[in-house]
Amino acid sequence: MTAPTKPRGFTEAAITELITARGEPAWMTARRRAAWEAYSAMPMPDPRKDEEWRRTPLRRLELDEAAPLAPPSPAQFGTLGQLAPLADLSASLTLMDGNVTDRQPLSDALRKQGVIVTDLRTALVEHADLLEQYFMTTAVKATDAKFVALHGAFWDNGVFVYVPKGVAVELPIGVVVEATAPGRASLTHTLVVLERDSHIKYVEELRGGTPENEDAQAFSSRVIEILMADNATLDYATIQRFGPAMYDFYQTRVIQGKETDLTLHTVELGAAMSKGHIEAMLQGDGAHAKLLGLYFADGDQHLDRFTLQDHQGRATTSDLLFKGVVADKARSVYSGYIRVHPGAKGSQAYQQNRNIQLSRTARADSNPSLEIAENDILGCTHGATVGKVDEEQLFYLMCRGLSRAQATQMIVEGFLDVLIDAIPLASVQAALRDEITTRVAATSVETDAA
Repeated sequence: MTAPTKPRGFTEAAITELITARGEPAWMTARRRAAWEAYSAMPMPDPRKDEEWRRTPLRRLELDEAAPLAPPSPAQFGTLGQLAPLADLSASLTLMDGNVTDRQPLSDALRKQGVIVTDLRTALVEHADLLEQYFMTTAVKATDAKFVALHGAFWDNGVFVYVPKGVAVELPIGVVVEATAPGRASLTHTLVVLERDSHIKYVEELRGGTPENEDAQAFSSRVIEILMADNATLDYATIQRFGPAMYDFYQTRVIQGKETDLTLHTVELGAAMSKGHIEAMLQGDGAHAKLLGLYFADGDQHLDRFTLQDHQGRATTSDLLFKGVVADKARSVYSGYIRVHPGAKGSQAYQQNRNIQLSRTARADSNPSLEIAENDILGCTHGATVGKVDEEQLFYLMCRGLSRAQATQMIVEGFLDVLIDAIPLASVQAALRDEITTRVAATSVETDAA
């Protein structure tokens, strides 16, 4: 007799079964139901009608094959490695298929000051009042988009970080999220709340989505919500290393109060397809945001991201630098938007997207744009470049004894290094440099052979 299997696809029966199994507070159950209703009411994105999706069609996405309720793979505590040496972290958390498999708790001193670093399932029990106040109520709402609504209904687990007023956490918080169960959807949620005058560094790495066979597909829908009260400082990095089966959809939104200082790193290296939103909402006067992005796509990967620098307060500043490398038949799409609201006097914004193509069949699209509704600003500018490795630079290096492949590798590494060097964990920097070196070398060999 064959054991029964969990149903596939996101359905009314699946959300009912999830709610029954979880036994969560009534307010969370209500939010899941409302999110499911929003998802059911929204049409799927249509590349023929939706400008945002024109370059990223969904015809290959097999959403009905995702298994939101499949049992996770068995995992023993401590089965996944740390993101960095424990001495380099203030706390760490590892999630495998929704289960906590490793944890380094905060020091007694930080816990006594009220700092919280835990998974969301635990937070629903131990810190329900904070989650009820902040979870998908202010930064990201279930009605924002189709895949956000799906996430709001079926989210599985994630990370909750809370830093009280005036507390500075000097060492970074390190998080690893891994999806390993074949066919099981990954729906991870990160919620970070910083009270006034607080300070943290946070680094999160996403792994998994390696196919069992060539036709297998994995699905991820994730949300990152960050709320920064006045004078808070945050250095936040996400490194996406999903495997070649993953179709990844994500929403990152930061709400900034007065005089806040945000550095937001987005690194995308994996996934068959990735589609994301990265938004800094500069609501308070004097808020500052630095958005840094790095992406490398090869094979037939498709990476698409939209960024928003939304200036609402007075004397706000934002600075964006995204750099990407595309090889083989890969494609990247970047759409950047600077918006200055009426009354946002003294705003200043800059946006730059630069791309290198390592093959004739690779493609990079860059679409920066501005919407300025206030006359009294300091300036808003944008720029974009797409091109091959500079032949003069190659010639210069090859004249000094390097092969074309070695010269290409050196140029690409130098192109990306400013972004790698900014990430607030030395071990992650080293791992990124190693991966870039390996992938450029493989691409260069193919180019030379051609």
